[in-house]
Amino acid sequence: MNLGLIGLLVWSLGLYIPDVRAQDTLHYSGSTLSRVDYHHGQLQPAVGVHAVQTMRANRQMPEESDGYGWTYNHAPMIAYWQGKYYLEYLSDPVGEHIAPSQTLLQTSEDGYSWTMPEVIFPPYRIPDGTRKEGHEGIAKDLDAVMHQRMGFYVASNGKLLALAYYGIAMDAHDGPNDGKGIGRVIREIKEDGSFGPIYFIRYNKGWTEGNTDYPFYKSSTDRAMVAACEELLSKPLMMQQWVEEADRDDPLIPLQKQYKAFSYYTLPDSRVLGLWKHALTSISADGGLSWQYMPLRAPRIVNSNAKIWGQRTADGAFALVYNPSEYRWPLAVSTSVDGIDYTNLLLVHGEITTMRYGGNYKSYGPQYIRGILEGNGTPPDGKMWLTYSVNKEDIWVASVPTPISAEAAGHAMEVFDKLPEGQELRLWNTYSPQWAKTQISRKEGKRYLRMADKDPFDYAKAQRIIPSSKQLHVEFTLIPNQDDHGKLQIEIQDAQGRPGVQLLFDEDGLIKTRAGYRMNTLSEYQKGKTYKVEMDLDVETRFYSLKVNGIEKGPKLFFAPLEAMERIVFRTGTQRYFPHAETPTDQDYDVNGAGQMDPEAEFYLESLISY
Repeated sequence: MNLGLIGLLVWSLGLYIPDVRAQDTLHYSGSTLSRVDYHHGQLQPAVGVHAVQTMRANRQMPEESDGYGWTYNHAPMIAYWQGKYYLEYLSDPVGEHIAPSQTLLQTSEDGYSWTMPEVIFPPYRIPDGTRKEGHEGIAKDLDAVMHQRMGFYVASNGKLLALAYYGIAMDAHDGPNDGKGIGRVIREIKEDGSFGPIYFIRYNKGWTEGNTDYPFYKSSTDRAMVAACEELLSKPLMMQQWVEEADRDDPLIPLQKQYKAFSYYTLPDSRVLGLWKHALTSISADGGLSWQYMPLRAPRIVNSNAKIWGQRTADGAFALVYNPSEYRWPLAVSTSVDGIDYTNLLLVHGEITTMRYGGNYKSYGPQYIRGILEGNGTPPDGKMWLTYSVNKEDIWVASVPTPISAEAAGHAMEVFDKLPEGQELRLWNTYSPQWAKTQISRKEGKRYLRMADKDPFDYAKAQRIIPSSKQLHVEFTLIPNQDDHGKLQIEIQDAQGRPGVQLLFDEDGLIKTRAGYRMNTLSEYQKGKTYKVEMDLDVETRFYSLKVNGIEKGPKLFFAPLEAMERIVFRTGTQRYFPHAETPTDQDYDVNGAGQMDPEAEFYLESLISY
């Protein structure tokens, strides 16, 4: 049996078959595997990852989300152009493939503060009487459904183009990525933030300028924009991203097979490595015009029916980002020196918040990952910038410093006001939802790590990875801004994220420690007062000593054994364990209070020292 037939068999049956070309096929040679019983997979974090929520869905208070209150938000794409980050995502009112549908755009100058979403491709009405092959009915009072695998293209003449696709889904179980939609649209994004007109750049069969609402791109009087479109249409790798929505015999698509969600990067020898869903992979020696073998499942890469992203990073290495399980959590990164042999598996995003709104085909977890495609900009900070949705509901970005590593640079010696501005959190991993922000802020002229939480379903989180230690001294200074609501948990964890010691500034104004399933009270705390906490910990004896503002609080026992200590975690809520591996998918209900906001609780961390 030839290699192409093997690839087809692997893809169709979901099997893993060793590849006779393994040395030249993307593969994983590491030993780390993810455990789906934990949202973080028990993976070691890549040091310095900052996860930021750009849009939090809210049906009850649309002004706090997208201005529309739509709660299915998914498939984000990201680019960097003229000193700004650009992010687009598609959105439906409730569930996947249920119209109306639109594509929205957000921008950011720093990757942390994002603009309110703005519609760039609005809902599109399908003409009454439209028929779709394979369906008995005809379209009547029906809008198109958006679906796109490519979001941006930066042309050589400097034009930034945004793209989207209008498909047809006759019911909730019909998909728009079947080559039977209307066509692909394109629009220029200008440097001043304005948009050019919407044009169709490619029609599906049966659609023309005469029966669609937007003109064909060739009718534009902007010759530079037309040239940018023509350039795009001449790129085989760009066209390969369109395969799912395009006509099945579209001559612009090099590989006319339904391998999904194509991404790629260029190897050091100028060949192109392609990636598709199910961790399918192949290599092209001619820029995507042809492939050396039919895409086959990359040996030892664990990935289900979700997107996988690959790119060359600023340090010259390579990275894959994907869900290393049959679920859509956690989100992990694997690295390679040569772009072929991947040797490790590290955590990028290991949090799953409550799915607040039910909907068609909504899946739990951080998923549908995309980074900045070759040619779509290079951020000056050298980081890998990623975007993804969580629960197909909220939109996130994450920045990953390069070189990507799980190794701690050293123990914590952070007094935030004394560190170089903009570099305070360089060695910290932060998780920052819109309503539970984790960021450096000023208070009375001094810089602190501020954790401000008003989200009833999520929390702020900051963790410092430290060298593996059997004995450890930890001291931190913080100011709670309230003493009658909100909580801050401080945990000492091992490399897999298992806590052994927990200290709590609780919502009742008491400082507590965990002792098994009970909590022991240490003292009261008052809002606005500074608290210095000192701990000396020993995993061999499982005891630790504790002082609060210089007052001894007696020896305490680890509530769970640890082999070694590697993380110090600050979190404004309790660790989550739902969903889990047996949670039914396709949630069909909204949770109570889905759009509500809690009174804000603020904690200001002044310093963290460990040795």
